[in-house]
Amino acid sequence: MKGVPIQSFSRAISALKAINRHGSMTMMEISRAAKVPYPTAHRIVQTLIYEGLIEQEPARKRYRPTGLVQTLSSGYQHDGRLVEVARPLIVELTRKVGWPVSIAIRVGKNMMLLDSTHANTSLTFAQYYPGFTLPLLDSASGKLSLAYAEEDDREQILKWMSADQDIDPEYLAEAKGALNLDGVRERGYALQGRNYFNHTPGKTSSIAVPIFADGKFEAAMTLVFFVSAMKIENALQSYLPEMLATASAVSAELSQ
Repeated sequence: MKGVPIQSFSRAISALKAINRHGSMTMMEISRAAKVPYPTAHRIVQTLIYEGLIEQEPARKRYRPTGLVQTLSSGYQHDGRLVEVARPLIVELTRKVGWPVSIAIRVGKNMMLLDSTHANTSLTFAQYYPGFTLPLLDSASGKLSLAYAEEDDREQILKWMSADQDIDPEYLAEAKGALNLDGVRERGYALQGRNYFNHTPGKTSSIAVPIFADGKFEAAMTLVFFVSAMKIENALQSYLPEMLATASAVSAELSQ
């Protein structure tokens, strides 16, 4: 099928991403992170060592990324201006409302954080740093990104997910059926009642609004709050106007 990813390559990338994210992992941890049997994880690790992307720690059976990993981003120039413009505005928004705010873009079938204000407030359960990823179908930012994606791009993304053997087909069908992307575009925001794919599963909710550059969707700006603190309807009433104003200010600056 056209556009179907190579599973072995995808799993090797998953392993490298996990090692890079955690800094140091055992072979068993890599096996679980890449969702492959232990022997397969061993072959992946040996390949990454051969290519110079990871190395075994001295005197320990743990593996860590090498400096060569940094060279993979040498040609990437997307987000510098976005973070530069958005940073002071999301810090100010967090000062006003108290809750952490993040900026994320879509990378493949995930949303990746570029910046956040979790370190600027005590109203958070955990710290999140650039590079942290969230699944498209289970995050407010992901739903927003899909809603504003070009139709061809959206179809290709969903095709990739359908071909991913690690994604349960029933879950995918149910999640796709609940998206209501037309509704997201009409409202101008997306919701996630409970965030399960983070450091504190089920304890937070989120609201995401779009950032545009020259009229084209650029990124999602997300506010996260404790489920126990308020209902999502109350959060919308309290915070959505400030969020939209902040996102509009970022969009205006990016479009100049």
